[in-house]
Formats: sequence, C-alpha cells, structure tokens
Amino acid sequence: MLAKAKEAWDQEHVNTQEEKQKYLSERVPHCNTQGLGREALQELCQELHEKVGIVDEERYDIEAKVLHNTREIQDLKMKVLDLRGKFKRPALRRVRVSADAMLRALLGSKHKVSMDLRANLKSVKKEDTEKERPVEVSDWRKNVEAMSGMEGRKKMFDAAKSPTGQ
Repeated sequence: MLAKAKEAWDQEHVNTQEEKQKYLSERVPHCNTQGLGREALQELCQELHEKVGIVDEERYDIEAKVLHNTREIQDLKMKVLDLRGKFKRPALRRVRVSADAMLRALLGSKHKVSMDLRANLKSVKKEDTEKERPVEVSDWRKNVEAMSGMEGRKKMFDAAKSPTGQ
C-alpha cells in the first residue's frame, strides 16, 4: 500500500513538472540573443526587467490579499469558537398576556371581538367551602391511644387510602 502511495506521489510530481514546462513554453517565448548588438541586448534586458517588476508587483498584491484573507478566516474561526463556548440559554420568564392581547398579536388588527375567559368561570364563595368541611374537635389523648397499637396503624393506612379520609 505504501508502494502504491509512493508511486502515485511520484507520478503526480512528474505531472506537475510537465505542466510547468508546458506553461512556461507557452507563456515565455524563447529569447534569441545571438547576433544582437550591445544596444539591442541592453534594450532587451530593460524590457525583461520591466516585465519582472510588473510580475513582482502582482505577486506582492496577491500575497497581501492571501495574508489578509487568512487573518480574516482565523478571526472568524475564533469568533465561532467563542460563541459556541459562551452561549447560554436564557432563563424563560412567565409572561402574563390576556386572551385579547394574544389574539391581537396572532391575528393583528383583524381581531375585533373581545374574549373574556374569566366570565365563564364559576364563582365560589369562601364561606361555602368552610361550611362543607366539618371540623371535628375531639380529645387528642383518645386519638393517640387509639393509634398506638396495630389497630391504630391499620386505621391510619385505611384513612390514607380512602378518599374521604379527612
């Protein structure tokens, strides 16, 4: 498996070298300097120097853009990590909203009918509830004596089990 990987890597390296040579042969014309005078060679050198300067400027600009983009990517990654670690779910609070306000929020201005949910509730007077519960006043000593034996525990169990225990 390692041999196959090494072979693939070598083949990729050879392919990149071939592509580089092909690209250079297309982009850079062969420079024939034989039979040129001193002034012609100097002009050719000046042209090549100007072209090299232009290419260096472009390379520098591209490197600056790449450096800027990598810094920006790094900053964004740090922000994402900070947000992922620090985010906490807020505690939910109970909000009291009337039925009318809720319908207005859901339906908007279309809601015309007011809805009073408390109107349908049955009114209960405090006096009625107190009258329904009979209060037994008894001697506590008799109650303790009755509960002291096994029969008392059975009575307590039965009283807790039945709905009319109290």
